[in-house]
Amino acid sequence: MRRIISFIVLTFLFCCSFSGLYAQDKMVAVVNNEIITQKDLNDFLNFIRMQYSRELSGKDLEEKVSSVKQDLLQRLIEDRIMLQQAKAEKITIEPARIKAKVNEIKKRYALESDFERDLARQGLGQADLENKIREQMLTYNIVEQKVRAKVVIRPEEVTDFYNQNKSKFIKPEERFLTVIILQDESTAKSLSYSLRLGEKIESLATRYTFTADTLSVSQGQSLRNEIENTVFKLGLSEVSDPVKIDGQYYIFILDEILPIRQMDLAEAQEKVQAYLFDKKLQEKLTNWLDEIKKQSYIKILED
Repeated sequence: MRRIISFIVLTFLFCCSFSGLYAQDKMVAVVNNEIITQKDLNDFLNFIRMQYSRELSGKDLEEKVSSVKQDLLQRLIEDRIMLQQAKAEKITIEPARIKAKVNEIKKRYALESDFERDLARQGLGQADLENKIREQMLTYNIVEQKVRAKVVIRPEEVTDFYNQNKSKFIKPEERFLTVIILQDESTAKSLSYSLRLGEKIESLATRYTFTADTLSVSQGQSLRNEIENTVFKLGLSEVSDPVKIDGQYYIFILDEILPIRQMDLAEAQEKVQAYLFDKKLQEKLTNWLDEIKKQSYIKILED
């Protein structure tokens, strides 16, 4: 009886392990002479998550990753096609460039162990990360060669777009301020009071220890609530109460207001060019990929 029970337990454990491996190695698509497995999809998603985590966290990160999942397989198929094109063109990436990129990522972590822990949390090792970076660079290079280098924006296109879309190029109100930073609340209150009485910053510097800087902000700009709720309520030359931000105290003095106005063509030119370039790039990239797809064997394997 013991032997029978042992055999059943071992069989169960083996089957569970095999099932897990099968799920990882299950083919989900074929692209020409290469297969895409569930593991490839998982690794791709983890790499994307790690990239987004540079700027996002918590709920925002999860929402962004969730939005990517919807067309993840199509993105991976397109990436695989572009990589195949890069290999056909014999494009290579210097190992030093990959190492430099990895080191750049490591610098965002206080300790290398934190970096390794984050990788492990995403189910990746450093070799996986280096491979993903290499593939990313290959993809960028083939797109640069086949698409980006062929995008041209003519001056008359910029002028026409500006004339037809002037309402898109309104410069919002801009405010220029002097910012005084102190470490102590009572000192900050005393300094703010002295400034309101008309004392100059230069004379106050002989009695108080503080840092002074300049700041420009615009309506619609992404600002901390503490700053936005203060600076846009100030009148010209008005001095704010001390505002506590991250353990320091800030006093804002409004020096100048530039009202909302229409940007001229010279001011808007760079923004228009960037918009038109991105639009054309996306169109050409889509057309190029569609053409390659027609010449490729692509099969998505249904569950």
